[in-house]
Amino acid sequence: MAALGGISAGNSAHARSERRTAIIDDITVSETRTRSGSEFAELSRVIRSAGLLDRRYRYYAWKITGNLVALAGAWVAFAYIGDSWWQLFVAAFLAIVFAQLAFIGHDAGHKQIFRTRKPNNVIGTSHGGLVGMSYDWWISGHNRHHANPNHEEHDPDLDISALAFTRSQAGLKTGFLRWMAKHQALLFFPLLTLEGWNLHVSGVRALLRREVKSAKLETALLVGHFVVYLAAVFLVLSPGIAVVFILVHQGLWGVYMGSSFAPNHKGMPTMTGKDSVGFLRKQVLTSRNVRGGRVVDFVLGGLNYQIEHHLFPNMPRPNLRHAQPIVRQFCAERGIPYQQSGLFRSYADVLRHLHELGAPLRAAGRTAA
Repeated sequence: MAALGGISAGNSAHARSERRTAIIDDITVSETRTRSGSEFAELSRVIRSAGLLDRRYRYYAWKITGNLVALAGAWVAFAYIGDSWWQLFVAAFLAIVFAQLAFIGHDAGHKQIFRTRKPNNVIGTSHGGLVGMSYDWWISGHNRHHANPNHEEHDPDLDISALAFTRSQAGLKTGFLRWMAKHQALLFFPLLTLEGWNLHVSGVRALLRREVKSAKLETALLVGHFVVYLAAVFLVLSPGIAVVFILVHQGLWGVYMGSSFAPNHKGMPTMTGKDSVGFLRKQVLTSRNVRGGRVVDFVLGGLNYQIEHHLFPNMPRPNLRHAQPIVRQFCAERGIPYQQSGLFRSYADVLRHLHELGAPLRAAGRTAA
C-alpha cells in the first residue's frame, strides 16, 4: 500500500486491479513534479471564465415550482382515488417526487442555488421536511464524503455494515454480515429498498443525540411530516392497503435514491492513509460519470456528472453538462484517467465489483465445507 502512495485499487478483479495500480502509481509520481493544487487552479480559471459558476436562479425557480406542483398533484390524486389498490401507482409516483425533492436539498447543501449559505439552508431544510429526513444530518455526512471520496477511513459512504466495498472490509466481516458480503451483489438492490427507512431513522437518531444544529426546527418538521403522512394514509386507505402503500412508496424511494448515488464511486479506486495526490486527481480518479442526455440528467438529478460535481460542488446543476467536455479535455491533455460509462453499464460495474469482493469469502466457505 505504501508503494502506491496510499491508494488502493485492489477491490476489483486481480488483472484489472494491477492495471489500475500501475496507472495510479504513475499519476502519484507525476504529481510530485507539480505543485499541489496547481492543476485545479488552472482548470478553475477556465471554468470561471466560461461563467459556469454563475447562479441559475430561473432554472431552480422552475425546478422547485415543478416539484411542488407534482407533490401537490400526487396528494390530490391520492384523495380523489380513495381506498383502492390503484393507489400503488400514486405511491410509485410519490417515490419519484420525493427523490426529486431530495435532489434539490442536495443542491442547496452545496450552495448551488444561492451564493450565501442562509437561503440555501432554508431551501434544504424545508425540502428535508417534505421528505421526512434531517437536512443538517445528511449534508454533514455528505460533505465529509466530498472531502475524502472513496477513502477507506474517512468516507462515510464506505462505512455501511451490510456491504463490503474493499477487500479489507470483506475480510473483517463475521457471522451474518459475512454471509451478506458473500452474496452482496445479489442483495444490493433488495437492500436499497431499506434506504428510505434508513434516511428517516438516521435523521431521527441524529436529532435525539443533538447532533443537528437547528434541532428544534428540524424536529418540528420531521414530526409534522410523519403525523401528516401517516394520518393521510390511514384515514383514506384501509389498513391492508395503507401498509402496502407505505412499503411501496418508501421502498421505491430508497431504490431510486440508492441507484442515483451508487454508480458515482462504487467500484472505483479507493484511498487509504495520507492523501498523496492533488485535489483534482483525487476527485477524478475516485469518481465515475454516467453518459446520457437530458433524460439521464433529470433522472439522476445531475449526479451523472459526478466528476465535475466533485471538482466544483457549488456549480449549479444545469451548468455541469457544459463543464463536462472542458474537464474531460483537460484530463485527457494531462493523461488523467476519466471514467465514464452508460447507465446500465455503471450498474453492471458496481454489481461486478461487489461480486468480486465476495468471491474470496465464498471460496473460503466451500473450502471449510
